[in-house]
Amino acid sequence: MKNLSKLFLAIFATVLIISCQKEEEIGPNDKNSISIEFDNRIGDQKLVLGTTKATNVLGEDFTVTKLNYFVSNISLKNENGEVVNFLNDYFLIRQSDESSLVVTLKDVPAGNYTELSYVIGVDSLKSISDVSQRTGVLDPASYGADNMYWSWNSGYIFFKMEGKSAAIPANNMMGMTQYEFHIGGFGGRTATTPNNLKTFKFSLASSATVRKDIAPEIHIINDVSKVFSAKNKISIATSYMVHAPAAGTAIADNYAQSFIVDHVHNDKE
Repeated sequence: MKNLSKLFLAIFATVLIISCQKEEEIGPNDKNSISIEFDNRIGDQKLVLGTTKATNVLGEDFTVTKLNYFVSNISLKNENGEVVNFLNDYFLIRQSDESSLVVTLKDVPAGNYTELSYVIGVDSLKSISDVSQRTGVLDPASYGADNMYWSWNSGYIFFKMEGKSAAIPANNMMGMTQYEFHIGGFGGRTATTPNNLKTFKFSLASSATVRKDIAPEIHIINDVSKVFSAKNKISIATSYMVHAPAAGTAIADNYAQSFIVDHVHNDKE
């Protein structure tokens, strides 16, 4: 009787292993999408434009009324070290447009992805390419009042953050009623200039498991309170208007540390 029980258990274990193996089989042409959700926050608060109130490390109050930034040059690396690049895909994250907060990468080969990288900004090659090659979110004519392009500098504004603060001096020389951080600069075309392109590379604690029936979602938190303090202390009272690449370097160095991967969803469709 004991031998029969052992035999039954052995058969059951074998069937279970085979079933699991079949479940994990990946077809050579299996593909699906990966979504990246950008969750903009102020500390532990959800960012609501014009409403969420906070204080920076210098004790200056602030709200955020506008937050836009470009995401580009996305790549994914799987557990075998193979890299999938999305070098021609450019996305504009706008807090005012909920649909823009989720970036979808299509036709990702099935596999277990353990690393994600991307750039905040628009790379130099695309920035200097013919305007006919800069379509979609890169079309300077498409922004309207929400401008993300410097006509005077012929360059994209990689990261734009604006808001209110009582720290802005009254009757200031610029007549500013809000702070404005407009950060750009890809290093220069014919001469060296500040390079504020920032590359992010994250190891995923939980792999993004792409299968023909699983389209993972990677959840990224961007804590904009770090724009004031992650590396350099930025005072709104003295830096309420930043509109040039050189002036924006300290802020760019700060938001280079404001993004983290929070978690990965691998739910079946």
